[in-house]
Amino acid sequence: MRHYTFVPSTVLLAIGLVILPSRGDLRAQTPAAAKPAPKAKAWTPPRLPNGQPDLQGVWSFSTATPLERPADLADKEFLTPEEAAAYAKKVVAERNKDSRGQNAQSDVEAAYNDFWWDQGTTMGGNQRTSLVIDPKDGRIPALTPEGAKRAAESGANWVGAPNGPEDRSLGERCIMGFNAGPPMAPSAYNNNVHILQTANHVSLLNEMIHNARIVPFDSRVPPPPGVRLWAGYSRARWDGNTLVLETTNFRQEGTGQVALRGMSGDQLKLTERFTRASPDMLLYEFTVDDPGTWVRPWTVQLPMTLSEEPIYEYACHEGNYGMMNMLSGARAKDAAGSTAPTKR
Repeated sequence: MRHYTFVPSTVLLAIGLVILPSRGDLRAQTPAAAKPAPKAKAWTPPRLPNGQPDLQGVWSFSTATPLERPADLADKEFLTPEEAAAYAKKVVAERNKDSRGQNAQSDVEAAYNDFWWDQGTTMGGNQRTSLVIDPKDGRIPALTPEGAKRAAESGANWVGAPNGPEDRSLGERCIMGFNAGPPMAPSAYNNNVHILQTANHVSLLNEMIHNARIVPFDSRVPPPPGVRLWAGYSRARWDGNTLVLETTNFRQEGTGQVALRGMSGDQLKLTERFTRASPDMLLYEFTVDDPGTWVRPWTVQLPMTLSEEPIYEYACHEGNYGMMNMLSGARAKDAAGSTAPTKR
């Protein structure tokens, strides 16, 4: 596991020239026309030999920016650079698992001390007060009645003594990463993705629980609705310099991303967009359209930064001793007649 300019416009002033003629009378010349100010050149992304924008590399999406806008910033979409730095410092202090502050979670409650966590120490060049950019209030929309029911059922499996592995999340079972998705969103650690491209495919390897998506560039239609996959069925295309991935046919329990718990696998359409914004920044956006779960679609924008380090193996595998110990503890609680919930 790894812990990982305007060029100001130059205004050229027109200078009026005065010429002294031989007859002695002064005649003012017409001032020269002002030249237009030079424009800053748009950054052009590097390209592969086949002409596609080069998005390859290891990209980190750790950030101090919250997924949804906090209540105390409800009317503020953007922070100033100074406010963003102060806010990130505050978030880092509150997340510190080695702290014993009044509002901090201790390392005992959090399972690990602070060394093992990598949630981001800055807002990553993003001065927004939330990763959610649509709706404008920075909040995930309300659930439909159907979606609320599924979310409640899903959440009930996160507390109490589990009867079996099926009662625990896919992340705990080492099947799908909490932050690997799709879609990808920051989590406690391992917020890294390695992108590789060919002319016909794009590969996204997430550090968390080694999720790997190999997505082809073609227009084949998705399989029938009854065919569901953990990470859905994805197809890739280019929209100018932006890589677009469209995914359907999710299993209802297929995503590891907490924000999508309770989704309807048969109605969800996920659209992801990747745009190289600068030499060291990849702008990642995803739009969730699931009328069976939320009252309207919603969009997240997440800047990713280029890393010079490789991704190392995250040795999490289904059926490891962590699950065995969890279930053994649950059976011990059953034998003792305990009904107290098990805290994750």
